[in-house]
Amino acid sequence: MAWFCRHILAGIANDWPDVTQDTPVIEIRDLHKAYGALEVLKGVSITAPKGHVISLIGSSGSGKSTLLRCCNLLEDSQQGEVVFKGEPVIWRGTGHGRRPADPKQVLRIRTNLSMVFQQFNLWAHMTILQNVMEAPLTVLRRDRAEVEAAARAYLDKVGIGDKCDVYPAQLSGGQQQRAAIARALCMEPEALLFDEPTSALDPELEQEVVKVIKDLAAEGRTMMIVTHDMKLAADVSDTVVFLHQGLIEEQGAPETLFGAPKSERLRGFLSATHAA
Repeated sequence: MAWFCRHILAGIANDWPDVTQDTPVIEIRDLHKAYGALEVLKGVSITAPKGHVISLIGSSGSGKSTLLRCCNLLEDSQQGEVVFKGEPVIWRGTGHGRRPADPKQVLRIRTNLSMVFQQFNLWAHMTILQNVMEAPLTVLRRDRAEVEAAARAYLDKVGIGDKCDVYPAQLSGGQQQRAAIARALCMEPEALLFDEPTSALDPELEQEVVKVIKDLAAEGRTMMIVTHDMKLAADVSDTVVFLHQGLIEEQGAPETLFGAPKSERLRGFLSATHAA
């Protein structure tokens, strides 16, 4: 797989269409996704402009994580458009047989959208520094000295620069998740996608990761965050999107969505969240 990635990426690293500063990094248009007969996304449209933070909230099963995975093509969708920096994904087939048609395009998109998962997914046999360096070396074929310098800098940025030579099992959950964020940053992506990045952590360790995400938002990085943490969504987001049963029930600026929710469903969701 690593050879395939290196082969495909050779010569295509900058193969994007001409875009302007106003071109959104991510556009989702009328996206539909089903698992068999179960329709999970029922026509969702979202735009993530450059430098904006979009938070996705909603009950379990509302389609938040599925939407995020459709963004970087970890999941196939049956209808609608996925557009990256003005470049629509090219599809072949229809319905449940629809798949991305261009492997070069898929790899280019995935390497420019770094995903941070709920589970940290670090290689247990590699040191933290090796984990962060692995993808830039094997997938992007970057210079080792440059990659190591960047990896150490990103580990410093997330507050674990002194843990370069230890193994994942020697770190707390919060430290492992911060290492996963450093790994994502080391790919120098156009956007970061976070899928419930703090839900596997206890409250004290959760705050370590929240601080890193807030710092990244303050830098003006483009991010989409699936989260159960309403305070995080309120603090870092330009737009909050409330999903309910595969549809956008309500969206807007956090002060509006949290301060004056319009729909009964959103009011009920926020009330239940505060009571928990």
